[in-house]
This record gives sequence, structure tokens and C-alpha cells, in this order.
Amino acid sequence: MSKQNTVGVTWEIRGVKKRKRKTLHSDTASALIHLLLLHTGLSSISRTRSDNMKHFLRAVTQFFVFLYCKFLWRGLKFVVRKFTGRCELQRICYNNKHGARRTLKIESSLRYSKNGLLQSALSVHPDKVEKTIDDIMSLKKINPDTNPQLSISLQASLLQIVGYRNLVMEVEKLRREPYDCENPEHEDMLMKLWKELRADTPLTGRISKQWCEIGFQGNDPKTDFRGMGLLGLHNLLYFAEHDKATALQMLNDSLQPKHNEIDKAEWEQKNLDKAIGYSFAIVGINITDLTHALLVSGALKTHLYNVAPEMPSLLQFQQTFCYLMQEFHRFWIEEDPSDIMEFNRVRSKFHRRILRQLKNPDMALCPHFSASDLHLVNL
Repeated sequence: MSKQNTVGVTWEIRGVKKRKRKTLHSDTASALIHLLLLHTGLSSISRTRSDNMKHFLRAVTQFFVFLYCKFLWRGLKFVVRKFTGRCELQRICYNNKHGARRTLKIESSLRYSKNGLLQSALSVHPDKVEKTIDDIMSLKKINPDTNPQLSISLQASLLQIVGYRNLVMEVEKLRREPYDCENPEHEDMLMKLWKELRADTPLTGRISKQWCEIGFQGNDPKTDFRGMGLLGLHNLLYFAEHDKATALQMLNDSLQPKHNEIDKAEWEQKNLDKAIGYSFAIVGINITDLTHALLVSGALKTHLYNVAPEMPSLLQFQQTFCYLMQEFHRFWIEEDPSDIMEFNRVRSKFHRRILRQLKNPDMALCPHFSASDLHLVNL
């Protein structure tokens, strides 16, 4: 065999070996891919079965809840009434002390009642509350002479319920009203705010960088009131007027730099033990938004039903704002954020803490207002 033919045979043998190796690798890869797809398919089937089981259990739970609410609960109420001789409203009033614990249960009972009169009681005008109570007593066949306290308790709770609804509308009206620099009343309120917080410093002009000294973002504060409207200005002015010492202290603290922005010697010399570094007015508007959210969501019912003997008012809403301002101030110090960019995180965490506290039906803010003395208490 010639040398050329020998070389050709050698290359042919090598080619066959390479093709065999490629075929082997290809078969191995195909097998692995097949196993992977099989595993993925089994996992998908497993997840599908798990999801189906969850949906089934959820549907069964909802079905039994429906049966309970539709039939068993009403039947149970009928049996309890026959056994005790008292309707649900009587049992609530006699078994719960005045405040959120009682009023929330009465509100729930009226809302989920099948009777139109009881449902409509939640939205009556305050002037018609007394007549509505008489109608309820007549409907339930309750003798007012033998149950004198029941009428008083129902009236107090119903006034709280309709008062809360009216307060939401009043606060919402203020929030929706934009700040108008052409309105003398709006301008007077803004000037009063400056004088309360900067009494020794005359304002050089309506449009001025001096507004930044009390925590506004620019030369004209009206742009900062866009989100909360007049509600933000009302709250800030109320705080500055009714708890001036605390407001001034918070403003002074907020203007201090963070301790890591100056050297240690200067820090110790100035004794800046409360360095905060946030914009007072802007934080006030943000806390107004938080207080408004608590009110609209109904979370604030716990507090207001516990502190308002009858109808909650705008005054109590503003006192709540003052309390939350101070609590947020303390919370900000505790969190010790690195800069103002962490504001949203701290605010969200603070919001969650307040919500947890208000889930306790006996929780309230101290009803005696000096804002500096407000604190959460268990009644």
C-alpha cells in the first residue's frame, strides 16, 4: 500500500472515531435534556396539584363560612335571644364597656343586619339619632322603662358612628381644597405659621428662601400643599399654636445636621445630642397624609371611639396629628437613618407600628391634650 493510501485510511479511521464520540455526546446530552424535561414536567404537575388542592380547600372554607353567616349564625342568635331574653344589641351594650369595644360591635351588628331600618341607622343625620334609637327600641320590642340604660348606650355609640363618618367628609373636604395664594384667609394662615415658628425673624417677602428655615422645599410653600391641600396647613398651624414649645423644639432638632457630617470635636462642643436632619414642614405634611390614611381606612376608629364621648371632631383629629408628629420624631431618632433618603422606609415602618397598636380595641391616645403629654395608654 502506498504511503498516500495509508495516510488516507488513517484520517478515515480518525473521522469515524470523532463521529462516534460526537454521537455519544449527543446521545448523552439528549438523555440529560429528556430527564430534565421529565423532572420539570413532574414538578409542574406537582405544583398544579398543590394549587388545585389549595383552591379546593379555600372554596370549602368559604362555603362553610357562607353557611355559618347565612344560617347557623342567625339561628344561633335566635336561640341565644330566646335563652337570654335579650337581642344582640342589648347583649353588646350590657357586656361591653363604653368605647371602641362596644361601638365597633354595634356598628358591625347594624351593618350586617337584614333589617333596612338597622342598616340605615349608620347613615342618619346626627339630629335624627334620638328618633332612630326610639325606632330601634320599638322594632326590637324593648321597653325603655325597664331598659333605660340601653337607650343611652345606643345613642352614644350611634353618635360616635355617624360622627366618624361626618369627620371623614370634613377632613376630606379640607384635603381637596387647594391652597390659593389669592385667598386672604389662606395667606393669613401661612403668615401665622411663620410668626409662630420664627417670631424673632421677619419674613423678607412672600416668595423667599426663608421658608426653607421651617422645612418647606422651595421659595413658595403653596407648592408643598398640593398633596394634602389646606389640611396640611391647618394641622401645622394647629400644632404650632397649641403646643408651641414642642413644635419649636422639633423644628430646632430637625435643623441640626447628622453627627457624621461634622467632626467629633465640633459635635461635642455644640452638644448636638438630638441631631435629626429632616424638613419640619414637609414631614408635617407627610404625617398629615398618614393621619388622613388612618382615618379614611377606619383604623382610627379605635382611638376616636375611645376618646370621644359622642361625636369625634376635627379638634380630636388634629390632636391625633400632633401626637403622631411627636411619635414620629422619636421614632426617627431611634431608627437613626443615614440621610433623608430613608424617609419613606422609616415612615412605612412607623405606619405599621401605629396600625398594630390600634388593633387593640382598648387602645387610645390620652384624651387630655397637651400634645407633649400625649401617649398611648391601655384603658
